[in-house]
Formats: sequence, C-alpha cells, structure tokens
Amino acid sequence: MALFNNSFSRTYHHLFVELADPRTNDWFLITDPLPGLTIIGLYLYFSLKWGPRYMADKKPFQLQKTLVIYNFIQVVVSVWLFHEGLDAGWLRTYSWKCQPVDFSRSPEGMRVARGVYIYFLAKMSELLDTIFFVIRKKDRQITFLHMYHHTVMPMISWGATKYYPGGHGTLIGVINSFVHIIMYTYYMFSAMGPQFQRYLFWKKYITTLQMLQFCIAFLHSAQLLFYDCGYPRWSVVFTLPNSIFFYYLFYDFYYKAYGKPTKKGDDKKTDAKEIKSNGHANGKVAANGHANGTANGNKVANGKKVE
Repeated sequence: MALFNNSFSRTYHHLFVELADPRTNDWFLITDPLPGLTIIGLYLYFSLKWGPRYMADKKPFQLQKTLVIYNFIQVVVSVWLFHEGLDAGWLRTYSWKCQPVDFSRSPEGMRVARGVYIYFLAKMSELLDTIFFVIRKKDRQITFLHMYHHTVMPMISWGATKYYPGGHGTLIGVINSFVHIIMYTYYMFSAMGPQFQRYLFWKKYITTLQMLQFCIAFLHSAQLLFYDCGYPRWSVVFTLPNSIFFYYLFYDFYYKAYGKPTKKGDDKKTDAKEIKSNGHANGKVAANGHANGTANGNKVANGKKVE
C-alpha cells in the first residue's frame, strides 16, 4: 500500500507540478485538476439529471434582464480577449507558421499567459448558458453538441493555461473570441424582446463563422507537422481530430437547421414565433460548445441552440 501511495504521489507530482508552467500553476483553479473537474461534474449532473427533474413541475424562469446583462458581460470579455490576443502577439511578433511559448516572466510573456487564463475562466463562466436553459425549461437546446462543447472547452483551456499558456495554440482562442463577440451580441439582442427581431436576420451566419473557425484551426495546427519551433507537435493528436469532429457537428446542425428548402416567408414566421415564445432567440449559436442560449462553441435555429 505504501509503495502504491509513493508511486501515485510521484506520478501526481510529475504530471501536475514538474510538467506545469510555474508561472501559472498557482493560479485559481489551475493547481489541481480536481476543483475544475468537480465543477464540470456538478454542471453535467445539474444539466442532465437534477435540474430537469427539479423544474419538471415548475414554471420556467424568464430572466430577461439577467440574460441581457450576462450576454453583455460575455461580449465585453470577448472583445478584451480578442484585442489582447492580437495586440500581445498575432498582429505583432508571432509567427503564423509555428510559434513557441514564451515561458519567461517578461511583461510580454506574462501578458499572454494571463490572457490564456482569462480565456479559461470565460469558458467556465459559459457553463451558465446551459444552467439558464434548464431553469427556463429550454430542454431541446441541450443537445449533444451543446454539452460536448461546454464540457470539452474548459478542460482544453485549463490544460493550455497550466502547461502551454501562449504560443501556437492561442490563435484558435483569438478567433473563437471574435466569433463570441458576434454570437453574444446576437443573444443580447434576442433577450431584449420581439421588438429587436429586425436586427436578428444574421443568425445562421454565426454557424458559418463557427465552421470557418474550425477549418482555420485545423490548417493552422497542421503546420506543426511540417515546422518545428519548440511548440509540442503531439498537440495535433488532439487538435486535428477535435477540429474535424466539431466541424462535422456544426455542419450537421447547419444542414438540419438551414439546409432544407422552405416556403417563401417561412423563415420570418419562424423567427417571429421563436422570439415571441421565448423572449429570446434561443440557443447558443454555433463554441463553450457555447449562449443562454457558444459557444459558449452556440446557435439557435428552429428552436435548437448550438455552441
């Protein structure tokens, strides 16, 4: 038993201390994987089991003001992340072919590391998207794509913060933040009520942006197979299949939501009905996985939301 404990302790110390970036390893929720996994576990239990049971005999919450404020905050955070990603690297010093992580404590290196950390916290906050769905009894919005996106993205961003907070892998976060600016703006207007319907004609294009996002992520990550700058090549084992899988899920959603021919005027009638009945254009328009209805990867269509 003592031998097992010693072996476990050595393995744990190696994985979560020695391999970690010492600059970020002591930050909130980063040191140990257990707190984050506990939050995700409780999130899944509430979203899939306890929450729907609790709300079964209760009236749905409206939460209009809450949703407007929540979406506005997500827009502000996404704008900040997008600006930081460009100004701290991708418009200045970063190579688009292969970019190593700056593990120094220089102002530039720490700025990027903090940006990656804030991105992780943003992914954790986007779990509220699903919570709002549950208590508003929008059960149809809680799809496999939605749950997969919101479960996987916090774990990926946690790993990036703990081990590689910067470098090549940050581009997808920058692009995703731009998509979230558009997406959460859409959700904010949706939550404001039917009078804003005329501003919501562009929802399906958010899904297109999401698919484009994963194409760029695939091509950008694939460059690591040909260029060596010190950024871990083994990361493509996760990034490439995940990009393909996300693209497939969003494409499937897009086809089902928009690919079938409709009679003239059906789209406008459907949009009006959705907004009137929901007080909010449901769904996280297709990535966070994501809003209260992404992206959180995040889209709404015909009453169904995607990340």
